[in-house]
Amino acid sequence: MELCFGWFLLVASIPAIFAQDISHGSIVVDGTMTVAQTDDNFVCATIDWWPHDKCNYDQCPWHYTSVMNLNLSHPFLAKAIQAFNRLRIRVGGSLQDQVLYDVGNLKSPCHPFQKMKDGLFGFSKGCLHMERWDELNRFFKETGAMVTFGLNALHGRHKIKRSLWGGDWDSSNAQDFMKYTVSKGYQIDSWEFGNELSGNGIGAHVHADQYGKDLVNLRRIINELYKGSQSKPSLVAPGGFYDEEWFVKLLQTSGFGVIDVMSHHMYNLGAGVDPKLVSKILNPDHLNKAAYTFGNLTHIIRRHGPWTSAWVGESGGAYNSGGAHVSNTFVNSFWYLDQLGMASKYHTKVYCRQTLIGGNYGLLNATTFVPNPDYYSGLLWHRLMGKVVLNVESHASPFLRSYAHCSKGRTGVTLLVINLSNQTNFIMNAQNSINLKLAANEQNISRDSFTHSLKKTFSWVGTKASDDALLREEYHLTPKDGYLRSRTMVLNGIPLELTSTGDIPSLNPVRVNVKSPITISPLSIAFIVFPNFEAPACG
Repeated sequence: MELCFGWFLLVASIPAIFAQDISHGSIVVDGTMTVAQTDDNFVCATIDWWPHDKCNYDQCPWHYTSVMNLNLSHPFLAKAIQAFNRLRIRVGGSLQDQVLYDVGNLKSPCHPFQKMKDGLFGFSKGCLHMERWDELNRFFKETGAMVTFGLNALHGRHKIKRSLWGGDWDSSNAQDFMKYTVSKGYQIDSWEFGNELSGNGIGAHVHADQYGKDLVNLRRIINELYKGSQSKPSLVAPGGFYDEEWFVKLLQTSGFGVIDVMSHHMYNLGAGVDPKLVSKILNPDHLNKAAYTFGNLTHIIRRHGPWTSAWVGESGGAYNSGGAHVSNTFVNSFWYLDQLGMASKYHTKVYCRQTLIGGNYGLLNATTFVPNPDYYSGLLWHRLMGKVVLNVESHASPFLRSYAHCSKGRTGVTLLVINLSNQTNFIMNAQNSINLKLAANEQNISRDSFTHSLKKTFSWVGTKASDDALLREEYHLTPKDGYLRSRTMVLNGIPLELTSTGDIPSLNPVRVNVKSPITISPLSIAFIVFPNFEAPACG
């Protein structure tokens, strides 16, 4: 009976086997030089201000995940953050420029956000009470979070016409808030100024010369408040969409050493309601378009502000709360991990995902706090990919995307491979460019010695290779039951689910002979760790 059943499985699988294409090729990693470097805490996530009645496309996916009312005592939340062992969290979002801080000599009424027809983004001004700020900081300390806080950059200004706001920034409320924060000993890694006020803005905008002038004032306040402090927070701006002329003008107006970080936002998949979201995610040509923004920002920083660095301060793929049944499913990890890889190649130091929790694009489910697939993608990146970016080349197919970094906290190199093809099974050999050069330069060798030299170029090996069997680590990511819109990610055949105590599950690799080829199944993702890859750039 067992023999018959096994024969049935074999026969049934034949059509699937022949339906797949098989493509052989190589991935060449150059470990001799550094392409770019990220921050140690490259992966970042946001906590937004949106209240529960923020709705898009006849759905209200935010629930109670606002800075104001997020349940900080939920055990899943703390454990999800602690698993990163220092997750960077950005507190900010569209409503931050309407937040008043209930401290000091605040003259305006301080009430919660309310729906308001003529208000910015359809809401009134909101209030952050210091009791809540105290709660948030206790939570940040307990979970080991690194905090970037976005300040209200519209306070004191007035609307001139349409979305243009003018006048000097009234810094009094922000200064009182920052002074309170310092007095309580709360650790803020960086202060960010404004949200999406650059260029033509989203809802509102401010001219770059005025913005630069206000940043000089904010820099003075930071210097005064943190005078004598061992660690001074960075100043991050503008937290908006990239506009070359506006960004250049901002750097020129603010001047040398004022802005530490140029932050920009990316929503390169378009509207959350777009029925073509999945096809965009799986289209390499569409994913490649983001390189234009990354490359241009790198260029203007080098030319006009070499004292600054670039961050993606907010990115959720699809705007207006993300795409329902897309942004919170496995398929979104193709976009998310590709963004992390591409951004790091273009000298991006930090990449903040919109959101940690809230909307359709949260790393955590907004009501159950259970991790969505992208949470595990971000966690694996954070644990495996070091800050040194290496060059990697593969001409197998535009649908096979690859990124390489020095491994995190250990010797060797970690490779991220993304297969966007729905029918091609890629069988790849990882090659070390050092050995390719050595093989090319060898002179007057016999056929046998040439064959041996060529064989050495495959897999992880460097010039110090031995014939001893060594193992590499592989983390293969697929959707549960092969369904791209599954909310359950599968690691090496095992569904990733919280333990009975709500802990993040172990993310265990499979170990494979380092000399064997790498197999990347259709519509799958893999992290490959080569523990002894010879890479001088990794130290």
